[in-house]
Formats: sequence, structure tokens, C-alpha cells
Amino acid sequence: MVTRRRFLQGMAAFTALGQFGSLTAMAEGVQEGLKAPSSGGGTAGEGVLRYVDVFVGTGGHGHTYPGATRPFGMVQLSPDTYNAQWDGSSGYHQGDGSIMGFSHTHLSGTGASDMLDVLVMPSMGPVLLQPGDRDFDGVNYVSRFDAKKESGDSKEKGWRSGVKGYRSHYTGEQAHPGYYRAKLTRFDILAELTATLRAGMHRYTFGKDGDAHLLVDLAHGYADAMDKAANVTDAELTLVGNDTLVGGRRVWQWAAGRVIYFAMKLSRPVSSLTLYSDDKPLPKGSTTAKGDHLKAALHFDQASREPLLVKVGISGVDIDGAMRNLDGEMPGWDFDGIRAAAEAEWERELSKIRIDASSDKIKRTFYSSLYHTMLAPTVFSDIDGRYRGMDKAVHALPEGRHNYSTYSLWDTYRAEHPLLTLYQSERVPDLVDGIVRLAVESPSGAPVWPLQGIETVCMIGYHSAVVVAEAQAKGFTGIDYAKAWPVFRRRAMQDDYFGLTYYRKLGFIPSDKEGEAVSKTLEYAYDDWAVAHMADALGHAEDAALLRKRSQNYRNVFDKDTHFMRPRGEDGTWLQPFDPIAIGHSKRWRDFTESNAWQATFLNQHDVYNYMTLFGGEQAFEQKLDALFNADPTLPDDAPPDIAGMVGQYAFGNEPGHHMPYLYAYTGAHHKTQARVRMLLETMYLPEPDGLPGNEDCGQMSAWYVMSAMGLYAVDPVSTNYVFGSPLLDRAEVRVGEGRTLVIETKDNGPGRPYIQSVTWNGKPWTKSWIPHAELAAGGTLAFVMGDTPNEAFGKAVADRPPSFG
Repeated sequence: MVTRRRFLQGMAAFTALGQFGSLTAMAEGVQEGLKAPSSGGGTAGEGVLRYVDVFVGTGGHGHTYPGATRPFGMVQLSPDTYNAQWDGSSGYHQGDGSIMGFSHTHLSGTGASDMLDVLVMPSMGPVLLQPGDRDFDGVNYVSRFDAKKESGDSKEKGWRSGVKGYRSHYTGEQAHPGYYRAKLTRFDILAELTATLRAGMHRYTFGKDGDAHLLVDLAHGYADAMDKAANVTDAELTLVGNDTLVGGRRVWQWAAGRVIYFAMKLSRPVSSLTLYSDDKPLPKGSTTAKGDHLKAALHFDQASREPLLVKVGISGVDIDGAMRNLDGEMPGWDFDGIRAAAEAEWERELSKIRIDASSDKIKRTFYSSLYHTMLAPTVFSDIDGRYRGMDKAVHALPEGRHNYSTYSLWDTYRAEHPLLTLYQSERVPDLVDGIVRLAVESPSGAPVWPLQGIETVCMIGYHSAVVVAEAQAKGFTGIDYAKAWPVFRRRAMQDDYFGLTYYRKLGFIPSDKEGEAVSKTLEYAYDDWAVAHMADALGHAEDAALLRKRSQNYRNVFDKDTHFMRPRGEDGTWLQPFDPIAIGHSKRWRDFTESNAWQATFLNQHDVYNYMTLFGGEQAFEQKLDALFNADPTLPDDAPPDIAGMVGQYAFGNEPGHHMPYLYAYTGAHHKTQARVRMLLETMYLPEPDGLPGNEDCGQMSAWYVMSAMGLYAVDPVSTNYVFGSPLLDRAEVRVGEGRTLVIETKDNGPGRPYIQSVTWNGKPWTKSWIPHAELAAGGTLAFVMGDTPNEAFGKAVADRPPSFG
């Protein structure tokens, strides 16, 4: 994640100042939703869908995709513009000028790359087998598309009549939740995409006469920048009848060895088929191919000028599963009905939070962010309940449950999952019991970053423990916590896992024995805190006491002389040389994960008051926080691009820093939290392609905005408490489940008025700078009065500060 170009990296400091039935019913439902007035102060007019800009994050280093999907959908049908660059890890980047084709799976905002399964590209004339690259040369099968940027006041007039003010970024390329379209200028083909939960539908309108075909590239995927070929094995393609192509493949990419199957049907018969292996045509008449590098050209009669419709179901189980998903979710060819159903579902889910704000810019940023929080985790189970587990075996789910994938847990435990416990509470049992299922089935134990049945072991710690412990502490049922306990206890107490043996023996991980040792020590300490809560809740008091004590191991990498977290050797000595802006002690190893000593020094989320004593007290800790935000923002030349969104040495563009502005609340200087949070809300996010301060990371970057704009943040999710920030919205209505509504409203809010003057909860004064989840989840009204000068008395009393370590 690299700092946004327009954000001043040299800024040294901030001056404190339901369900639908038929497709027809779904279409009617979305139209009614768009017309429905707000219930008590939400967005009036034609619904909230109009505020979502799916192109946010597709430029800069956001790594998002603009294509069609459903909330938490298994299919993400989206264009691929390039597949061999870091900023194209979603397959798409706003700066590219050509489209390689449309594939059915994509990652939202990750720094690592995979997916891009089953590429389909409509074309005309001779079959071309090489994709080419973004520097379109007119020879390969990529096509230019009109990516001319429109003005901010432009409107898309074609996607639905009656919707006013919809903002599109490109002439010829337009999209909104559940729908994407682009004009492929090479052959004058209009491509349109929509999706159900497990299937995608394409509609291709050909503007020219001539020989037309679809190229299906089963070798396509995220490629190494050098060889530009995805590592695929065990691929197969078969034509069934004259209108159905099925197949599957195994991909050795980030999630090494994952398998995916598909079933594709066309709305008109295939006039001829050519299969290719290693880019060589198989004998005429071949209808089946197996190998590692397969493609198919499906030719069809272009005498009819009717659009060609293509529908594709996917499965992680087998081809039969892909076919059942396709037939079960797309029995007909009603593209517009499926699109309307997708719009209806997105409108329904987005409307779970209705807001009023002082500008359309805030509304667009908020709802674009809320949209991104529903792109992961993703369903990874078939319509019949079968799924491929982490043990590579096929399992069956209990009726009514879903299996999920794409858990970016190092990121999302911080704000994404706490947010879901508020406005997606009905999904939490499926999402968290899914983590338990993954843990029990996985040979590697506690999940870290699972993707399509494969543990990627990406990032440090094992923060699935935090998500499980948070749900347990918040009282969610339908989750087998007892089944989870042995797996997480084994990781905490026994596993020889990335330095944990040293951690248990020495109380820290030595940097001369293990990479990223300081960060690992700190994150294992927080995981200990989470597992201790699990132990307490299940009656394992002795384990809980041990883990709580061990969660203070952060002390063992804190240097009281420099007041920094520092690398130590196995013999206990502080390693030299030491520079707080450096990433590693030497070229031989790295001491920190995507951070330096400045940022690592404030990673403590659960034991803040005891931690302050190491600095000499709360005033010294507050001064150190001030120094973080006011330091010279210079980074060493070898700093990874993930250290981004710099304010002093504070790196907002990477997730470990997300709680840090809220730490002032623990010192009694809550007004500084208010000022910092408001500044970040107003400067780090914009509703445009380069509108994110760093990678989106499966919803976490957006969840920070959603939570903070409502005035809330979970510094320690396991505690179940939310610390107040500086609410940006004038009003928010959050459906917290079972008919209950949380209303958050502000008075005297606006630009230059970030400071909380007073708070009431259900009409009664609330002097604390925090509030428990149980209060909010019960429903009620949280009201803030804002001002342009700090009320330093608010949250200052010790009794009003957030609890920490109990």
C-alpha cells in the first residue's frame, strides 16, 4: 500500500484544532426501495444504491474490482485489464486501457494475488490465443475499451430510468452494485455482466456482422510478472451437447493447490468448437481436453443480431455442483430480471444503515465503503450444501448454513468483523461457525488467511481467535465454541508455529532467530488475550489465567530507555544498530511486519493502562502519541509500500495503525482522538478511483470509515466495547437485528466542528468516552452535540475512560 499521490506525505502533523420471490417481485421490490422515503431521517429520495461508486479503489493502490457480484457472493464477475502487476491484484486497474476478458472470481483489495478463474472474451474474426498486455497492439485478443473519464456531474442515463444523479466514471464503461458494462471498441461489442450468489451472466451485443466467437481461457489467472502465465494443472474442458461447456482446474498460486469447476451455457447453439492444449489445436471434432494449459474457441452463428447470453456457475466441489448452482440460480435467460434482483438485494443490504450527511460526497464515500464491507468473506459452498473443506475433502453443511472463504483476518478483525456484529448480526453465526469449521478441518489448525479451501498462511498471528472470541463475548449463538477450543488451545500452548516456541520459552521472539520477531511477539500477545477469553467462557480458568498473564509479553520487547518496541537477541540483549524508522535490524532479517518501531510501539490494544506505566505514566504516553503524529514522515528506502497514508510516522494506510488515534481516550485526552479521527475521515477517503489511503483489504479499510463516520471504533474487539471518535454523519439508523434499530444523531455538526461537547444515550447524559456493544445491540438513540472547540472535560475522569485488561 503506497501513500495516495494527492495526500501530502510530508505532512508532519495535524494541528489539533429479506427475501424476494420471483424475479418480477424482486424488480418491483428494488423500484419500491428506490422510491421509498426515509424512515425518520435517513437518505430521502430514490434509495441508497445511487450513492455507491463501485470504481472507488480501482485506481491508486486500492486493488478493488468494479464487476458484478452479490453481497458476500461466491461469484465476482468482473473485467480483467492486466494480470501481472501488484496494483492489478484484483485483475483490474483504472489506469489500464484494455480488457483481457471477463473472469468469475476476484479478490477485493488484497496485497496478494490469485483467482481470475474462467476467463471469457467475446471476439470476431480469426481466433487469437495470446492475451497481450495493457499496451494493446491490435494483434492479441485483448480489446481497447473507452475509458475516457467523465466529469463529476455526469450521469449514466441507461442503467435504470427514474434514477437521477447517478455518477459514472467513464464513457462506455458504467457499473453499479450487481451490474457492469463496457464497450469493447475493437469489434464494437457491448459487454454487460450481472450475477447471482454462485453464477454469473454475460450479455454480449455485437455491433458488426462477421464471424464471432467466445474464447474461454482456462490457463488465465494472476500471473508472474516475468513469465505472465498462471500456474495451472489438472485442467479439463468438455462440450456437452451443442450449447454447454464444462470444466475445472487446479491453481498453484497464492492459495496453492485450490480447485475450481465451472459449467457454462450459451443462449444459442455452438456452430463449431476448437479446443487448444498448449495453444495447439486438438484434432477437429474433439469435444474433450485435459492438460495444464487449455483454451476453447466457441463459434456461433452471427446471423441473428440478438444479444448472445452466457451464464456460468462455479463450484469448489465438482462439475455437477457447478451445473446445479447454475440451473438452481439461473434457470432461464432473464438478464434484466437477474440484474434487478441483484439491485434489490444490494438496496436491501445497504439500507440496513440509513444516513443523513451534510454533503453528497460523504454519502457517496459512506455507501461505497459499506458496499465494500460486503465483498468478503465470500460464500464457498454449493446450493446443495456441499463444500470443499480445508482437509480437501467434500463435506455437507447442515440445512440453511453456508460455508465461507476469503477471510483476511489480520486485517478484518479490527473493524470489519465488529461492524458485521452490528449491521449483519444474522450472518455472524454462519461467518464465525465457518471459522470454527475451517479450524477443525484444517491440517494447519487455527485459520490465518484461508482462501477456497487452502490456508495461505499469509500475515502473522492467528487472529481468527479474535473473531471467535469477540462473537462469544457478544453472546452470539449457533457457533460451536467448544469445538473450537481444542484447536485454539493447541495453537496457543503447543504448536511450533512461526516463533511460538521461543515466545512461550523466553516471553518474546528473538530477532536473531525468527523474522518479523517484534511484530509477532506483539500480535501473539493479543491472540493470547483473545484465547484467554475463550478459555474463561468455557470454564478453563487455569488456562485463562496463564494466557492473560502471557498476553503481557509485549513488555519483553519494550525498551524503557528509548520508549520504543525493539528487537532483542536470544540472549536478551537489545540488537544494534537501532533506528525507529527502520524496518529491520539488518539485511539478514526483518524485525517488523509492514511497520517500523514507531508504529509497533502503539500496537497494544488490550492492556493500555499497564502499558502506560512503562512510559512513566499517562502524560508521558500521551506525549509519545503526539510525537508519533508529529514526527518527520520520512521512511527508509527499503520500506514496503504497505506503510502508507503517513501523518508523521503514523501510517493510516495499513491496518495495524487503525486503532491508534483512539488511544488518546485512555489518557483522558479524548478531544485529541476526536481531532485526529475527523482529520482522517476528511482527508484519507474520497469517492473516486484513487480514493483509498491503501489496499482495501477485504473490507477493513472501508469498515474503518463506516464505523468512524458513525462515531464508534472497537480498539479491543474482544472487550465488546466501542470507543467514541468524532461522528461525521448527521444521523444514522442501523438495523441491529430482530426489529431493533440503533439511531446515532449529531447536533451542531459540520466542517470544523469535530469536538464532542456532550453525549446522551436514550435521552440520559452519558459521560463515558465509550459504550458497550450490548447497549447498542439492544437499540436506542445515541446523540452527540458537537462544537468547534474541545470540551476537555469529556471523557477525562478516570471512571469515564474505556476499560482495558478488565
